[in-house]
Amino acid sequence: MQPSGSIPGNSSMSSFVSQSALRLTLRRLSKQRGFALTVLLTLGLCIGANIVIFSIVDAILLRPLPFIKSEGLITASNAYPGAGVEKSSASLPNYYDRKEGIDSFESVSIIQYGSAIVGENGAPIRVKRDRISPELFETLGVQLLMGRTFTEDEMLPENSRKSILTYRFWQRYFDGDPQILGKTFDLEGNSNEVVGVLPKGFQFLSSKAEFYVPAASKLKDREPINRHSNNYFFIARLKKGTSLKVAQSQMDGFNISLMESDPVAHLLKGVGFRTYIHDLREDHVASIKSTLILLQTGVFCLLLIGGVNIANLFLIRASTLSKEVAVRQALGAGRRDILSSTLYETLSLTIIGGLLGIGIGAFGIRMMGHLGIDKLPLGAGVTLDTRVVFVGIAGSCLVGIVLAIPVVWFHLKGQIATALQAESRSGTASRTTQRVRHSFIIAQIALTLVLLTCAGMMTVSLKKVMNVSPGFNPAALVTRHISLPHKRYPEEADRLAFIDRLLPAIEAIPGVNKAAINTGLPFGGNNSDNAVVIEGQKYDDNNSIRAHYTSGVDGEYWKLMGIPLIEGRLLDAVDAKADTRVCLIDTDTAAFYWHDGESPVGKRLGKNVDFKEDEAYTIVGVVGRIKRNELGDQAAKGSIYFPYQHQSWNSFYLVLQAGMDPSPLMNTIRKTILELDSELPIDGLKTMNDRIYESLTTRRYPALLSTLFADVALLLTGIGTYGILAFAVAQRQKEVGVRMALGANPNQICIQFLALGFRLLAIGLSIGLIGTWFASKAMNGLLYDMPVLHFASILSASVLMAVVSQLACLIPSIRASRVSPTVALNEGAI
Repeated sequence: MQPSGSIPGNSSMSSFVSQSALRLTLRRLSKQRGFALTVLLTLGLCIGANIVIFSIVDAILLRPLPFIKSEGLITASNAYPGAGVEKSSASLPNYYDRKEGIDSFESVSIIQYGSAIVGENGAPIRVKRDRISPELFETLGVQLLMGRTFTEDEMLPENSRKSILTYRFWQRYFDGDPQILGKTFDLEGNSNEVVGVLPKGFQFLSSKAEFYVPAASKLKDREPINRHSNNYFFIARLKKGTSLKVAQSQMDGFNISLMESDPVAHLLKGVGFRTYIHDLREDHVASIKSTLILLQTGVFCLLLIGGVNIANLFLIRASTLSKEVAVRQALGAGRRDILSSTLYETLSLTIIGGLLGIGIGAFGIRMMGHLGIDKLPLGAGVTLDTRVVFVGIAGSCLVGIVLAIPVVWFHLKGQIATALQAESRSGTASRTTQRVRHSFIIAQIALTLVLLTCAGMMTVSLKKVMNVSPGFNPAALVTRHISLPHKRYPEEADRLAFIDRLLPAIEAIPGVNKAAINTGLPFGGNNSDNAVVIEGQKYDDNNSIRAHYTSGVDGEYWKLMGIPLIEGRLLDAVDAKADTRVCLIDTDTAAFYWHDGESPVGKRLGKNVDFKEDEAYTIVGVVGRIKRNELGDQAAKGSIYFPYQHQSWNSFYLVLQAGMDPSPLMNTIRKTILELDSELPIDGLKTMNDRIYESLTTRRYPALLSTLFADVALLLTGIGTYGILAFAVAQRQKEVGVRMALGANPNQICIQFLALGFRLLAIGLSIGLIGTWFASKAMNGLLYDMPVLHFASILSASVLMAVVSQLACLIPSIRASRVSPTVALNEGAI
């Protein structure tokens, strides 16, 4: 006996539907391959693009640094805004002063990036190596794999021949020798003892150091007079419970107390000296953070466009399945069954699409690696790890649930049986359904316009930067970094003697026109800025000292670089040998100190903060300004050039001008240098054009990726518009047939559907313009020489959207105009 009022078979039917829902879903999708393939490809592309960008954002902005309690790590940078130095590093005296002077710091350390020559005569190599204080690994919370860190005694030059190896260098260079501790290797011509090995995978931020040595210094280098010789990166760990605000307050008070005994206190007040404390990670990624956030926002908009497209496909498909759903409801299927069936379908498709997206994302991440993503801050950590995969799968499931909502609404809230009867008579969808579909198209158009405009602005900005003259002619210039080992070149005379042999030997190579050296090569990454004082000028709160780029030069540097002489003369071979002190300045430096046509030639300046007669340099010429670090840099910091003997560092750049394609000269240049000194490594040859190209990395990636995303969005919008209008034509076929039977002109029918597409386009573009204004305003600070609204980009994007949209409307409109009244009336609505 069954309970009174029950419907026979209801319980069993519900159970059967629930158990077989997944199997039926997969069978149905296999019969509708076109629909399934479209959804999967759309999801794969959109989720894959999001995975690529999220993997970059996660590695650079989100993932904690691989150190214990990394949120407590900070860095401190000195700033001299009055001197034109908004951010500088720290000095050796800063390190010693702050070790005991600031209560907020639990541990304090410094690091100085660099490279060194490893290996004996005949097989030298240059590798990255960093100089550090003994507390660095304690500050970071890193335990050595074996051995010990440095001691305080080893911070003196005579005791500093010690090294701590990274795991990879230990494995590669020493074959993972388990008895490595206590053994030595040749470093810059000296025997260096290994005292420790770091754990596998250790890397400090973006440093590529293979090993570490003590940041050794003489006692006089730690004196207060050197307190603003900033060439060390400062790292500290805050005490538990200490905030950045408290640490900043203590640092400000500490600087004020030191100012009383600072030898240059009178100048520091005029330049507004201050030390800023920043979170270590935030400081390291600050240059790329805004760009990555905008890219992630843009690629999320792409996912929204794809999601809207798929939602429209699902709604169209739901209309074609409405009779089937009605039959299932009549047979006893309840709301829960309809909901589960829809979820099975959407989740099945989105999860498979998500897996496809993960595959596409993995390929995209690999491509980013080939394109040099590791050159971004923390870019070496970009990878498809389990965290990124989980986000991809979770995002796919969320998309599936969201996509199921409009379909379930259509089936359960639309009173499907009544709607079917109405559509059978009229052949048209309900107004609510039409509005939902049209709203989706409008949203796609608006979002795509924003993406297209932003991509256009980034591309125009990149082209403008690439068209900026660096101030010299980079064509046919070849550069090479050279670092002379201190052991073999301890004195200035030794370095000058090597250069006297180097330049003639390089210029003797067939195909080489000229050769020169510079300690501060533009786009070389080693620009040194120093404050100078001008003879006769008084410096106070109203007239502060100014920092400029300084470098030591030998050879015909300005002629081979193509830097024009504006006034006076260039430095020559006599200046390089004579005891007279002379220098060149550029037009930016001249404009800062001398106005109203006054000539700087013959004026004198001092390299120290106090002008000293016996250390003054006479300006003998003015040359054109050049770009130093990036073509888009608009700061007029100014450059000063000294003869190499007055800034004779062990590290400098060889620059040569080739009268032919420089590629065939590379091997000859290497051999020539080895003939002069067989212990110098032979790597590092690079054209100047390559250096300039690499400097644009943070501009190229956003422009490339945003253009790619915008193109995909445009394609999806075109497909979506076509799909909606094609379905509308099919649904209204009976209505169109009736109108044509009553005498309607085919051109009128065509124009009607084209007008519908135009209305959707106009509304979408109007909304998109509002979004474009906000997006452009957010991007403005990241672009070079671009207004808040770049009308050419907006117009181009709008025209492109109009062309694609109207082309997508054209085929369905023509199809509608060709409907046969007889066939339409006989077949009824589709």
